[in-house]
Amino acid sequence: MKMKLIPNTFGLLFITAFLILVSAVLYALPVWLLWNYLMPRIFGLPTLSILDAFLLNLLMGIFFRQKEKQ
Repeated sequence: MKMKLIPNTFGLLFITAFLILVSAVLYALPVWLLWNYLMPRIFGLPTLSILDAFLLNLLMGIFFRQKEKQ
């Protein structure tokens, strides 16, 4: 009975990691597409990778976070 739990646990971990990866890509996709379409044409800036777009999105979230009212 215990042997059946191990494959289910690995499957659950795999599905969780996959869903986190998919949500990270979907989170970065609008920034990546807009940056790579607009910024090189307007300002001559380099294009971004999807990882760069995710990290830029994360950084802007940290910089522009709203403070809670107490």
